[in-house]
Amino acid sequence: MEPMRLLLILITILSNVHTLRSSKLLVHEYYKEKCPLAEDIVRHNMAVAVLKDPLLAASLLRLHFHDCFVMGCDASVLLDSVEGMTSEKLAGPNLNSLRGFEVIDKIKYLLEEECPLTVSCADILAMAARDAVELRGGPRWEVWLGRKDSLESSFSGANLFIPAPNSSLEALINNFKQQGLDIEDLVVLSGSHTIGRARCVSFKQRIYETKQEYNHGYEYDRYKRYTNFRRILRSICPVTGRDDKFAPLDFQTPKRFDNHYFINILEGKGLLGSDNVLISQDYLHGLIREQVWGYASNEKLFFDSFAKSMIKMGNINVLTGDEGEIRRNCRFVNP
Repeated sequence: MEPMRLLLILITILSNVHTLRSSKLLVHEYYKEKCPLAEDIVRHNMAVAVLKDPLLAASLLRLHFHDCFVMGCDASVLLDSVEGMTSEKLAGPNLNSLRGFEVIDKIKYLLEEECPLTVSCADILAMAARDAVELRGGPRWEVWLGRKDSLESSFSGANLFIPAPNSSLEALINNFKQQGLDIEDLVVLSGSHTIGRARCVSFKQRIYETKQEYNHGYEYDRYKRYTNFRRILRSICPVTGRDDKFAPLDFQTPKRFDNHYFINILEGKGLLGSDNVLISQDYLHGLIREQVWGYASNEKLFFDSFAKSMIKMGNINVLTGDEGEIRRNCRFVNP
């Protein structure tokens, strides 16, 4: 067996052990007796919010990602700054970028009315992310529940652990490995970029790279698809100014959760540098490219794999039992 393929298998086994260890702490239908309407309340309010603003689906999915990748899925990302503690909302990857907090606030308010001090903010984030995906045409999965909310946030952790939009493939692999996620999880979860948008500042450097940099990794662009794509992006994001202008992550179906993301990156039309490196920097003997091709040609395979990896990510370093608390207000720890 080739050494790199053996390494990939080993990473997968280790990360699966990590997931099994944490998933035992959570259960399905956790609120069936404690708060029977919990999932219905989350679902209804997500449907109303996403109908009003379809882009909120990507925003709520992203909130769950950015929460789990810092200290675990503990709703630390929702905490506002207080004396002695700086909010993760102010960290570089989140500042003027994360949104959807008001949706979570409304859901939490209604759940407190229905079942006081019962449903955690961390569980709300996990359920909202699941519903966001389904409401835009993606898969539905059973969310493991029973998380508690953290008593603190980590401004430094948010700056350190959330992947940057210009990350190299090696950096992405290491970042996901720190969270107990393997390369397969990295590829399939990157597919969340099938919905949403990004600011020019996140990808401008790539579309104005030098000719030598541009040619590197794009030998497969024989039909100049990326050349034309880059021309479109430059029309949206000039070389100076307009850093806060937005472009869709998927120009083909920007508001629908589908497998178009993988078709895009095979053509060199991923918006972010961290999207395109899955192909241009694949040093694992084509294993990542093979996975991308699989998802590009089989949407059901992508959906099934995405659901599995979302469950796995939702189990990262969860707080349960006597750990943490159930906040009354997701923005503040209980007095």
